[in-house]
Formats: sequence, C-alpha cells, structure tokens
Amino acid sequence: MASLIEKIWFERHPGGWALAPVFWPLSKLFGWISRRRRLSYQSGKKVAYRARVPVVVVGNITAGGNGKTPVVIWLVEQLQAQGLTVGVVSRGYGGKSDHYPLRLSESTTTAEAGDEPVLIARRTCAPVVVAPNRAEAVKVLEKDVDVIITDDGLQHYALDRDIEIVVIDGKRRFGNAQLIPMGPLRESCDRLNEVDFLICNGGDARRNEIAMHLEPGELVNLMTGERRAPDSLQKVVAIAGIGHPPRFFATLNALGVSPVHCQAFSDHQAFEASELEALAEQGEHLVMTEKDAVKCQAFARQNWWYLPVDAKLSEPQSIELLNKIIEVKEEYGSPSA
Repeated sequence: MASLIEKIWFERHPGGWALAPVFWPLSKLFGWISRRRRLSYQSGKKVAYRARVPVVVVGNITAGGNGKTPVVIWLVEQLQAQGLTVGVVSRGYGGKSDHYPLRLSESTTTAEAGDEPVLIARRTCAPVVVAPNRAEAVKVLEKDVDVIITDDGLQHYALDRDIEIVVIDGKRRFGNAQLIPMGPLRESCDRLNEVDFLICNGGDARRNEIAMHLEPGELVNLMTGERRAPDSLQKVVAIAGIGHPPRFFATLNALGVSPVHCQAFSDHQAFEASELEALAEQGEHLVMTEKDAVKCQAFARQNWWYLPVDAKLSEPQSIELLNKIIEVKEEYGSPSA
C-alpha cells in the first residue's frame, strides 16, 4: 500500500483516481485543520515558546525524507567551525523513551532516541535533546549553547523560530502538489514564499534555491572502522531504511557498485539481526546508509559496511545562510544575557 501511495503522489499513478473520492475530502480536512492550527499561533490565541537563543528550523513541506539530516549536520559543523556552540533538538521519530526531554549520551540507543538524533550526535559531537514537545527540548539546551537547530519541525508552531530552512527533493519536488493523503504535502506550496531559505537536494535548483548535493565518502566497516572504495567490494547486498531508498541505490550504482540485491525498508524501521543476516547471505557484503548503521551497530557482522554522505551546498548562497544565522545570534548576545 505504501508503494502505491508513493506512486500516486510522485508518479501520477492512475490508482489515484480510484482513491480520489476518499482522499480528496480528507485532504481538504487536513488542510483546514493545518491552517486553523497555524492561525491560532499567528493570532496569539496560542502562545509559542520563545527561546533565549536563535532557533533555526530545518524542515520541509512534504512527507518523507528530503535530506534534512545531512543539512542539519552541515549547519552544525559549519557553525562549530565559526566557534559557536550548537545544540540540536528533534522529535526522535522511531524512538521511545520512558522520560522526555531526553538528552543523548554515548550510551543512548536508537530505540530510545530514534536513528537521526543518534546519527547527528555521533557525527557532530553536539548536544542533542529529543522530545515530542520540541520546546521542552529547547529549554534543556538554551542555557548552554549559542544556537539551536531543529531537525524537522517546520509545522511545530508551538516553538517560535528565527530562521526557517526548507529542504526540497530536487528530483521528486512536490509530486502532485496535493495535501496529505491525496498528495505528499504537509502544507501548500504557498508556504515556501514565507520561509527564509530553500535548499534543493539534487536535481536542478530553481531561482532562489540553494543547490545541494550529497557527496559520498568511502565505505566504512561497522565493526572495524576500516575504509574501502565502494567499487572495491563484490557481490554487494544493499539495504536502505530511509525516506526514499531508491536515492541510495542510485548512489551506489553511480559509484560503480552493482548490488546483487536491493532491499528497501520503511523510514526509521527497527532491524532484526536475523533478518539482515539472511539478506547478507545473498552476497558477500551488506552495504547500508549511515542512518541505518547506527541501528545495527550492536549486532553488526564483519562484512557489513555503511556509506557516509556529506551535504555540499553552493556558494555564495550557503555563505549568506550562515552569515544570517551568525547575524541573528549577535542580536541575541550570549546565552546567559
């Protein structure tokens, strides 16, 4: 069913006409509820939490993965290079904790915090806090950092923000441009006119969009940390539990890797060791995304590898984005002010 929905949203599958009598009124209802909720904060009927430090939201208007997490990591690393202390907050999709807000430590698992927060914490060494109510996560961090980045949360209007960044899938764009469930949109495309920066991940960036691509590195062994060129492995089985798995498989092909089998999983899916072991037996090596690797570290095997990727943003637009964040930070002063 999920595959059919994706085809209706992004490939204009004819099955959409059959589901339209049900999906169309639900989309109208979804849009009405979404607009009403946002208006309640804009009008002051509901009060959004205002942090003591700048809050930068990295989100999107479509359901599914668009490349937000690599952008968050890029932002954190770039701001750290400027001497700023950066904190990250997240909803923690895919994780469940006995208490929130949850501040990640070295022992925090993906089952507790979700895969993306654990990945961000490991890659950047930045403090990361997860909570369904992102304002509660912000309260934990705001005394100790200069800037807070939220991984997703464009529609989380209970948290006030200073800068909004929307990441767009440059190839799939907005599909049929309909609201959920008729289409992939969380909000209408008009919302893009109100955000501060648009980042186009892959494809051709349009006017006022910052071009971005994901640059893969060498494969990394989950157990030993050994690094190898992707095309040095033979008989590869590839898995991906991300928002759009075909993007990962296409990346492998572009690197000269022709998997003997590709297995897509749903985003944030928890893996069973036996399931992946059975898949790995179809080849000589199992290759996965870095986001999947953080969920498999505890039961990894010698022939399991992950492919790290880094976001690369075009200049001078990306410099303007960073300068804007620094400018806003200077207006706030120090966290203790």
